[in-house]
Amino acid sequence: MPNSISAKKRMRQDAGRRARNRAAKSRLRAQIRKVRAAIAAKDVTTSTDEFRTLGKQLDRAASRKLIHANTAARTKSRLSKAIKSLKG
Repeated sequence: MPNSISAKKRMRQDAGRRARNRAAKSRLRAQIRKVRAAIAAKDVTTSTDEFRTLGKQLDRAASRKLIHANTAARTKSRLSKAIKSLKG
């Protein structure tokens, strides 16, 4: 437990940030699942629409250091490759 006032404040701030980060990561994983489900169902229009929103979410998460930038790029690359293989 914190002893000083500033440490108590820091603990409160950390709890808020942790909750916000967990929620953002959860939304991100849910969106990835939506894209993968649309790809598995071979639904091109749904997968492209969901992928477009996922791209924005991944870029935002990477810019806020929720996930590593390379992780975001790798995920976008792999999913776009899967969508392109559906089209072709």
